[in-house]
Amino acid sequence: MTWHLLILVKNRRRPFAKDAHAPCMGLAKKASAKASISHVGGQHQSANVSQKEKMGLFAPKKELCPDFCKTLPSDLSGKVFAITGTTSGTGYVAAQTIAELGGTVLLLNRPSERAQQALKTLQEAVGGGAFVAIDCDLQDFASVREAAGQIKAKYERLYCLCCNAGIVGKDEVTKDGYDVTIQTDHYSHFLLTALLLDLLEAEAQLNGDARIVNHSSGLRLNTPDHKLDPKYFEKKEAPDTLGGSDMTFGKGCWLRHHQGKLANTVFTYGLHTKLQSKGSKIRVIAAQPGFCDTNGVASCATEMTFVARMFYNLYVKFNAQNAQDGTMGLLRGMADAEAKSGVMYSPKGDGMSGPAVEAELESFEKDPDVIQMLWEVSEAATGVKLAA
Repeated sequence: MTWHLLILVKNRRRPFAKDAHAPCMGLAKKASAKASISHVGGQHQSANVSQKEKMGLFAPKKELCPDFCKTLPSDLSGKVFAITGTTSGTGYVAAQTIAELGGTVLLLNRPSERAQQALKTLQEAVGGGAFVAIDCDLQDFASVREAAGQIKAKYERLYCLCCNAGIVGKDEVTKDGYDVTIQTDHYSHFLLTALLLDLLEAEAQLNGDARIVNHSSGLRLNTPDHKLDPKYFEKKEAPDTLGGSDMTFGKGCWLRHHQGKLANTVFTYGLHTKLQSKGSKIRVIAAQPGFCDTNGVASCATEMTFVARMFYNLYVKFNAQNAQDGTMGLLRGMADAEAKSGVMYSPKGDGMSGPAVEAELESFEKDPDVIQMLWEVSEAATGVKLAA
């Protein structure tokens, strides 16, 4: 058994996964009997915990999302939600769920056949759902600015900006001169937030509430010394200068992803404190999906031997929570009336799976010096001032 699998078994506090895929509210409507969920101590718990404990690694998956979705507001009509990265994964699930609850969903994706197919599938899944596709390539600042311009031209207010998209990219340079992972995961979301902040403020002032939700990952805890390293955020003169494109977990591609995901939570807390100091009613919230059976998890196996991949896939099959459950934290931040600003919503306990509960951000994610460093490099990279 390789070190890839041992990471999962021994270090369950640090989950893999970024994405998830599939509907959520559709499951709630069916009230799935397989989920076997009870409500204990204010949180949804598996009614078969003892059996899970007996089975150890190969415990059955839980299905918590059907009951969870029933706790969300039943009518989001009149509210506009902008979500990045909705072609699959958590973004897709969130888009479908919000639309089923009556919200208008702006789908911000890079132009592609995949984006067109996702739109078609969502429209088929939610009859009469209000979906608006907007081209937004997070690896191109000009595209982000164009997307924000389209939104501002059509809408006077925005209830929620969900910065969901993220990648584990190769060691390449965007046309703007930055690492593709860092620009996708952080810089472009920083820019998009700055450009749409006035619409969010308009919503908050009129109705007393608006949301910015940043999707991070437990992988942020794998950053060396739990610190953001400025070298990852600087302009790059050439590719293959930040660790290479090795997809083996713990190597180049993942190191940059860890930095991007830590930037998401530092950004969350920094923006929360800045807006709070101004008396804003915008809530700024982080979420992380836990260990989900999705594309992000599958990519971990690309560099494994056949035998290692077999063990790994078996572990994923019986231990990763499903796509819908991985979206619960994101949905709590986006729609739960009781969601708090400046915190993270994460799977309960070890952060791997389970009901999405409030989790305090770590001290290193709240460090004023780190926040200042991130703000300085982000404003320099994007050319905008945010909550100054």
